[in-house]
Amino acid sequence: MRASDDQSPIQWRLRELMAGAGMFHTTDLVGPLRDIGIQLSREQVFRLVTKTPARLNIEVLAGLCQIFSCTPNDLIQIKPAGAIEAGRRTGTTDSTSSDGHSIGDLRPVPARIRRPT
Repeated sequence: MRASDDQSPIQWRLRELMAGAGMFHTTDLVGPLRDIGIQLSREQVFRLVTKTPARLNIEVLAGLCQIFSCTPNDLIQIKPAGAIEAGRRTGTTDSTSSDGHSIGDLRPVPARIRRPT
C-alpha cells in the first residue's frame, strides 16, 4: 500500500471503536454494514479493520459513523507534524560512501578539452 503505518500521517481508529462496541472479530462488522445497505466481503472488511485505508468510499465512512454513532474525526486521527517528521529519514545526513568519502567528494570533475598542437 505504502510506507508503514508508523510513518503514515493518520491513525485509523476503527479497531478501537469496534472494541468499544464489543466487536472483537473483524467479521462482527459484516452484519451491521449489511444491515445499513453496505455490501462488503469478509476479506474487504478484514482489510478495512486491520489496515489504514489509502482511500475510502464516502458511503462506507458514513456507514461506519452511523454504526458507531461517531464522526469521521473519531475514526481518523491526524498525527502532529513533528511526530511524522521525527520518524522520516531523508538520507542527507552522514552521507559517506563505503571508502569513507563524503558525497561532496564524489562529484564529477569537469572535463578539460584541449586542441591538439
